[in-house]
Amino acid sequence: MIPSLWLDRPYYSLDAYCKNRYGAKVYKIALDAGLTCPNRDGTLGSRGCIFCSAGGSGDFAVKPMNSIAEQLIEGQAMFGKKKTGNLFIAYFQAYTNTYGSLSYLKEIYEEALKQPQIVGISIATRPDCLGDEILDLLVSLQTQYPTKDIWVELGLQTIHDTTAAYIRRGYQLNMFDTAVANLQARNIPVIVHVILGLPSETPDMILDTIKYLNRKKIFGIKLQLLHVLKETDLALDYLAGKFETLSKEEYLSLLITCLKHLSPDIVVHRLTGDGPKDLLIAPTWSLYKRDFFNTFHRHLKQTGEYQGQNYKDLVDF
Repeated sequence: MIPSLWLDRPYYSLDAYCKNRYGAKVYKIALDAGLTCPNRDGTLGSRGCIFCSAGGSGDFAVKPMNSIAEQLIEGQAMFGKKKTGNLFIAYFQAYTNTYGSLSYLKEIYEEALKQPQIVGISIATRPDCLGDEILDLLVSLQTQYPTKDIWVELGLQTIHDTTAAYIRRGYQLNMFDTAVANLQARNIPVIVHVILGLPSETPDMILDTIKYLNRKKIFGIKLQLLHVLKETDLALDYLAGKFETLSKEEYLSLLITCLKHLSPDIVVHRLTGDGPKDLLIAPTWSLYKRDFFNTFHRHLKQTGEYQGQNYKDLVDF
């Protein structure tokens, strides 16, 4: 049975969550706060995760030389022609967005939250960059802005140690567990980023990650197609023939399998992701996003498959 909260879709989309919470469509504005990452500044490494572009996964963020307020104004203007809503989530996307001085982080978060059309902030970061001072800051912001969402997005990608070492994630799984527990103890919703199609990962390995996150009772998930981008170390391995990216049909099958095994309570924030056209090497089919989503939704309608359809099979994993 499809819950009414899903608004007639066969999965619990972010769009449905926002319409239920705010009564309107909400758009995300990707921001670059001018931060860096311990995987780039020499603390853990200097080349970032193996798949990460020079933009620190913030390739679609608006101009980083502008203030947060200016970026939000520019971002809102980009959505102006849609005329289906004027509410926004400020998405601190590029690099690690809790990796800075406490005073600066407070400044940029508040700069976004005080904007009347911003209904919340989503902070992309790493589990090893969430000390007590940062957590206390987030709690204080929840108190200061009780009507607005404050989310933390953790880049997990996989639960498997061998893959994590290959992609140079730079932290152990128990650190992720601690971060999730600390955030949930403070009632801060957790979104987890997972990449589908990482080299050497089988469908069963990917399902293990989904099972693991079901048990963590996270708020949201981003299911991301692996993109190979120019000037990354992943691109070197791809061009050397060390792995192949997923075809459209393979990704569709894998994505639907993940959704069927995903807890129906978890909000799906992403189903594929974007690779910038000027940076994308593979898979090129992913540039035709509308075509993929048409195929995806048509398949679910024809088959009757839905999020959580096989969830009970995994509860005792």
